[in-house]
Amino acid sequence: MKRILVTGGAGFIGSNLCERLLADPGNYVTALDNLYTGRMENLEKCLKSDRFEFIEADVCDPVNIPCDRIYNAACPASPPAYQKSPTKTTKTCIFGVINMLELATKYNATLMQFSTSEVYGDPEVHPQVESYRGCVNCHGIRSCYDEGKRCAESLCFDYNREFGTKIKVIRIFNTYGPKMDPDDGRVVSNFIIQALKNEPLTVYGDGTQTRSFQYVDDLIEGIIRMMEYSRSDFTGPVNLGNPGEFTMLELANLVTAKTGSTAGIIHMPLPSDDPTRRKADISLANAELGGWSPAICLDEGLDRTIEYFRGLI
Repeated sequence: MKRILVTGGAGFIGSNLCERLLADPGNYVTALDNLYTGRMENLEKCLKSDRFEFIEADVCDPVNIPCDRIYNAACPASPPAYQKSPTKTTKTCIFGVINMLELATKYNATLMQFSTSEVYGDPEVHPQVESYRGCVNCHGIRSCYDEGKRCAESLCFDYNREFGTKIKVIRIFNTYGPKMDPDDGRVVSNFIIQALKNEPLTVYGDGTQTRSFQYVDDLIEGIIRMMEYSRSDFTGPVNLGNPGEFTMLELANLVTAKTGSTAGIIHMPLPSDDPTRRKADISLANAELGGWSPAICLDEGLDRTIEYFRGLI
């Protein structure tokens, strides 16, 4: 049986990944999470399996868990969460990946590092391709996350070169779907919750800034394909995202129409260092990962996500 460790396993992406991994009867899955942003209710289905265990622990602390695969998803991902304690965020990115790299080296396991499109910062290249090195403010309010993830990537490749540690690096673009924390401060969940409560949708700046939104099931499929990819020398980084590009106003209007909200939109000042454009170039993933590309469009994904949040409020 394949032994799999998922750090951040009680989080939005981590818990969806755990469910998908447990669908394979050859997997035994351990989820590790300190529950800083993760939620135990996300693991309700997983906890019913005798091939699953949960360990409440901090990825910043060394652990000794025999494993064949490590998915390192541990880190708060929404700006309000990671800016709440920026030094803790940086420690999670750096100490966490070091601990997981040490564990992977010890057990000859493969480590997948969950990096982010935020390594591109406020990009000067559009759409963003993996060879682009980014435009990041190294001392801004978002730098704890952006630079923390950039350093984590660097550590992965250094361990690979120095110790032969088996690594995979993915860069995740904006992802949404069931199991999102309704209070996490990300734009899709913010808009849906506000709309369902018939409160004005908060748009920052003039609303012309763009993002590409990926439904979580498409991301999980890309993650699994990357981890199990047969070429050992294909380490990434690889963009996983939906190349569809939408402005914040387009997203707000779409959510409003789908929920029947009548509260309208309010504009607030744009946060510091907020990227103006973001679009995934997924040519590499499509070429290398068996033709992977998102199957669920924003229209369908929002319907599923709105239904999920209706059940919470």
